[in-house]
Amino acid sequence: MKDKIKLFYVVLFVLALAVNLTGINVNFFTDDPGLYAAIAKNLVYKKEFLQLFTYNQDWLDKPHFPFWMVFLSFKVFGIRVWAYRLPALLFFMLSLLYTWLFTRKFYGDHIAAIAVLILMTAQYTLMGNTDVRAEPYLMGLIIGGIYHISRLEERFSFADLLLAALLTACAIMTKGIFVITAIYGSLLGQLIFQKKLGHLFKGKFIALYLLTIVFTLPEFYALYIQFDLHPEKTVFDRHNVSGIKWFLWDSQFGRFVNKGPISQKSSGDVLFYFHTLLWAFAPWCLLFYYAIYKRIRQLFSKAALPEYYTFSGGLLLLLLFSLSRFQLPFYTNAIFPLFAVIMAPYCYIQLSRYGTTFRLISQWIYIILFPVVIIVVNYFLKPANSLLFIMDCIGFGLLIIAIATQIKPAHQKTFLLNCSVALFANFYLNTVLYKEVASYNGQITAAEYINKSSLAVYSLKMQNNVFQFYTQKPVNYIPLEQFNSFKPKSYSVFYANQASIDYLIKTHAGFKVIHTFQNYPQERILPDFINKHNRYKVLDMVYLITK
Repeated sequence: MKDKIKLFYVVLFVLALAVNLTGINVNFFTDDPGLYAAIAKNLVYKKEFLQLFTYNQDWLDKPHFPFWMVFLSFKVFGIRVWAYRLPALLFFMLSLLYTWLFTRKFYGDHIAAIAVLILMTAQYTLMGNTDVRAEPYLMGLIIGGIYHISRLEERFSFADLLLAALLTACAIMTKGIFVITAIYGSLLGQLIFQKKLGHLFKGKFIALYLLTIVFTLPEFYALYIQFDLHPEKTVFDRHNVSGIKWFLWDSQFGRFVNKGPISQKSSGDVLFYFHTLLWAFAPWCLLFYYAIYKRIRQLFSKAALPEYYTFSGGLLLLLLFSLSRFQLPFYTNAIFPLFAVIMAPYCYIQLSRYGTTFRLISQWIYIILFPVVIIVVNYFLKPANSLLFIMDCIGFGLLIIAIATQIKPAHQKTFLLNCSVALFANFYLNTVLYKEVASYNGQITAAEYINKSSLAVYSLKMQNNVFQFYTQKPVNYIPLEQFNSFKPKSYSVFYANQASIDYLIKTHAGFKVIHTFQNYPQERILPDFINKHNRYKVLDMVYLITK
């Protein structure tokens, strides 16, 4: 790798790391992070480690591992927004390390550096490190498990055996057993294409499967003591709910066919992720599709690939997501490291004339699109302070000029420019746009108002989780339908959104408004919100009320 190229790679790596960290202290602007942070906060309040609660009620949906990580972070650093995101960011950094190690092992240092930069600059990687759910954990755990399995397949190592099993078990305890589709599926594909399928039953892999089960036992134990030991508990409006059965079946296959207590929509779109990746894996998606096309052609022509792990594991899980009827865009983040490894060589190797043209065009689309979108957004958003936008333009503008004038090979210049515009766009999102959206979150301002009092607090809906997290005391839940008949033991305050207030008025419930707060009720950032002059059209109010 030439010194000049290496210098730009290092500069972009440092900038990418910084941009991924700029959202660490942004207030929550979607509900899921508020829910997960509130559940981890309840672990601290209840001095509990194994049982999950929201609004002081048993919660059965996701496995425990991310909550355990946040619990430890809260214990060390206190209950803070950045302490919630910190463990996820550490696992994201672990994904960078393992992406580097895996790619270097099969493709060399230069391609490894490209793969890491692709991963760090993919759009939903950057978004997911601010709007933190479980995916940053999975990114590190899945690619880490595959890396150690690849080493174990070549030669037995006790360290690789333990780490492969531990990382796989932690991935299962993060999202459920379906993640083995990527991890063990990668091994299955590697052995099939190398005509070594019988190796699946070698002693070292039997030990891997057994150790994975052993390392997953804490999850089974936690579910057992909270649910299976207590059939009298009401979960999903019924009794005799087995937490272990939920973990092994309902939370996985129930979601796959969109049946069971938690469902999303009536039917899935098999092409959902095909078009979702156009923005979620921007600015790399078009070139990624080209890389998949080339890999498939190589397989049909029986040309040997450096490895089959990433192609097998990544596409198997993507296929599972696509066939599922429970589809959300951030699900694919978990396999972005595999996508980065698949496409990294095609950013660098010599291609055919048509391949070279496609490589340049597919990246120049985003090189032009990203800055234009951000400039337009800033024009209509009209933030009170333009300093960060100006810094963004100057800093990345100088970087872009340096790349354009100092790097001669077109494919390398285009790659570096693509990384730069992705970072330019997401620095703006993290430091300007997301903060603007969060400033209109009435749940936060309502919680800050409540924190000045010693009143008992209730929520009339389970979805008000940002309010639950920011309120510095336990928040109980009273179903909206029971508000009129509920008799609190002491003077209490209830959080209600506009829909709840409309329902109470319609049913002639007696209540008194203590305070109202302006609120943006959407998780999607609508054009009318971005346009400062039209913003009032998409705002409503949230309320603190009493009986």
